[in-house]
Order: sequence, then C-alpha cells, then structure tokens
Amino acid sequence: MCAFRLEHIDFMGKVCICFAGTPIAFPNIIRDPHKNLSKEDWGMNSNKGWWVALSGMGLNLALGVLYAWSVFSKQLTEAVDKGGFGWSKTEASIPYTVAIACFALMMVPAGRLQDRIGPRMVASMGAVFTAAGLFLASFASATNILPAVIGFGCLAGTGFGLGYSAATPAAVKWFPPEKKGLITGIVVSGFGLAPVYIAPFSKFLITDFGIDDAFRILGATFAIFAVFIAQFIVNPPAQITVPSQPKARSRNDRGDFAWREMVKTPTFYLLWFQYVCAATAGLMIIGHLAKIVSVQSGNMIKAGFLFVVLLAVFNAAGRIIAGIVSDRIGRIRTIMIVFLSQAAIMFFFSEFSTVGTFILGSAVVGLSYGACLSLFPSATADFWGTKNLGLNYGIMFTAWGVGGVFGPIMAGKIADLTGSYNIGYFISAGLMLFGALLTLVTKPPKKSESLESIPSLADHPAAYKVRVGNVPSSN
Repeated sequence: MCAFRLEHIDFMGKVCICFAGTPIAFPNIIRDPHKNLSKEDWGMNSNKGWWVALSGMGLNLALGVLYAWSVFSKQLTEAVDKGGFGWSKTEASIPYTVAIACFALMMVPAGRLQDRIGPRMVASMGAVFTAAGLFLASFASATNILPAVIGFGCLAGTGFGLGYSAATPAAVKWFPPEKKGLITGIVVSGFGLAPVYIAPFSKFLITDFGIDDAFRILGATFAIFAVFIAQFIVNPPAQITVPSQPKARSRNDRGDFAWREMVKTPTFYLLWFQYVCAATAGLMIIGHLAKIVSVQSGNMIKAGFLFVVLLAVFNAAGRIIAGIVSDRIGRIRTIMIVFLSQAAIMFFFSEFSTVGTFILGSAVVGLSYGACLSLFPSATADFWGTKNLGLNYGIMFTAWGVGGVFGPIMAGKIADLTGSYNIGYFISAGLMLFGALLTLVTKPPKKSESLESIPSLADHPAAYKVRVGNVPSSN
C-alpha cells in the first residue's frame, strides 16, 4: 500500500505530496528557478563574467591600433627629408584598405575557430598576428611598400579579425539575455574609444623615434598587453545555463541556429543590408571628418583632429547607450531610431561651419555609428543564439567590411569630382532612410521545430516527478 508519494514540483516551485490518496500542496518550498538564484545554484561566479567583459573591452582597446594608421599615413606622405617616405596618398591608403578587408573576411573563419577551440586561444593568436604585422611593417621604405601591405594589411588585419571575433561572444555567454545589449556595448566600446589614446601615442612615437622604430615599439607594446589580457577571455563552463527573467526568455531566446540555418532566414539578409547601410553611411563621414571640418570652415578651424577624438568618445558612448536602450525597447526598434537620427543630421551637414555645429554633427554621427556596432552583434545573438555566435556574427560582420572598403572611397571620390562632400551627405542620408525602412519588415526568425527539438517538461530543473512507489507503512 502506498503511504505517500511526491507527486510533482511545478514551475512555481510548489511541491505536491499525495498522502493516503489525498493531495497536499506546499507552495514556496522550492524557489522559482529564475529569481534570486545564488552563484552556487548555477555553479558560477558572476564576477568572472565581468572580468571577461572588461578584458574583452581592454583587448578591443588594444586592437584599436588599427586607427593608428591615419597618423602613420600622414607622415608616410611627407617628403623623405621631412622624415617621411614620399608615398602618394593612394599608396599610403593601400595597407589600411587591405587591413579593413582582411579584418572583415577573417571574422568568418575566426568565429568558427573560437566556437571550436575557445576565445582565449583565438584572442592570443590575434595578438601575436597583429604584433608580428606591426613589426614587419617597420621594414617598409620610400621605395618598398610591400612590407606595410603584408605586415599591417594582411597580418595585422588578420589579427584584428581574430581578436575582435573572440571578445564579444565569450562575454555575452556569461550573462542572461536581458543584458546582451549592455555587455556587448561595454566590450565593443573599447574599439570605438581607441583613437583617443592611439592617435597622440602614435604621433609621439613617430616624432621621437621615426616611422620604423615607431612601428616596432607599437608592436612590442601591443604584444605584451594584448597577449596578457587575452588570457582572461574565456567561455563559461559548458554545463552552465545562465538564468534569465521570463519576459527576456520569451523575447530573446529563439534557439541556437547553425550558420547554414541562419543564412536561410530572410531576417539575416534584411539585417545584413541594414548593417551595410549603417557602416557605409557612417564611415563615409568618419573617414573624412578632419578634412570636412577644414573645408567647410574655410580653414578657420585648425584643430580638426579634436573633432575626430570627440567623435571617438561619442562612438564609444553610443555602443553602451544603445546596448542599454535596446535591452529595454528591443534591437530593431533601436536600430530604426538610430538610422532616422543620422539621416536627419545628414540633411543639414552641408551647412555646418562653426565649432558648435561640428560638435553636434560629431556627436550624432559618433553615437549612431557606435550604436550599430553594439546593436548588430546583440541582434545576431538574440535571433540566432549564442552557441554559434562567433561564426554567425563573423558572417554578419562582412557587411561592415563592405561599408569599410567602399564608404571612405566613395566619399573621397565625390569630394575629388565635385569639390565638396554635399552629395556624400545625401547618399548617407538615403542609405540610413533605406535601412530604416528595412527595419519595418524585419521579424524574428522562426526555427522549424521537430519533436526532438521540443524540450520535455520532465527535463526542466524545476519540473520533474519523483515517485516513491509502494513505501511500506510502519505497521
């Protein structure tokens, strides 16, 4: 005869016991698994997640050495007797363009690699490649551009892709879905903030040591810092499932998609084209801001580089702000707001000629561009899961590569042909308006569910059955 039986524990933590055929409920004996869970309950230390996130930010701050090329490029075009190499502007732009292309293309294999062998190893490889590339670039000369193209362009560009691909996916895996935007924004803000320190540091090295030694010192400094900080970028233990609030689960968790499944969804192509619009429009302005300030002010404003630094600050801030906002109102809605904001400012950019207007323009463009570098990886994680985020976002990031290659070139060509950037502003505005329209038809992807893909309630940690069959009575 059955004396008692533990019938079940439901999702609200209510324990139901059957005694002598009479069910008795004892609520709140077991907590809701999605509320107030201690670190021990999930076998993880939340502080470790923050260490990973901040380490990712630090790595991206180092990878911002990419922006040092603008300083080197200016010196490389100077005459040999003035400490330069006498390169043409086209020659000086080739290593940077190659680096951008390698950066974007490497994100795909690097994403797959970090999904397989872990972010620490991939981040360390990125640090080594970048340092080696900077060292090789130091052998360029007035008559030989090849070391700079192979070194800074190919090797360092590959290193940028390896390092950048490892930082964000590792960090977001330590946190619940409702914090994806915030964590992504913090990690990628390092890359946006890098020009604030890298430009004056590079200028100091070139002035005091010359181009060759500047590359070598920069490479050695990068290697020491980046290899060290890469050791803290790790995934959480495989058995850990980070808890989330019920609303966040229903909004953000749509299952993990492999890359082949992702590219079969219409959402991927809509988001990819939005990313192309954002990157092209943003980099058209960012790549020429110092020149724009000089031209439109009639050379009255001499400190154009200060607006580049200001833009970098807003760039970094935009990544964090957009992450926080999108966690609350959603990624696609935030993307639409960002696109419309930049489109609006572009229609007036041709009239800017004072310090105040350029501050406004730098702020809006910087915030908008930075926001996109936070929103698109977060949206990729939301829509297609974090399990394959490294590879999935690597594929999505090719959109940035398209914008990075064509945006600055397009703006430069327009300025060369017309003598102003006005047409470029309208192209930028048009791209942002087109991207905003695409957001209206962008819907979360749906993963086809089979019986095998539907989790059983019996497998849930807070919903299981324990039966003690035919427990004999003491009589």
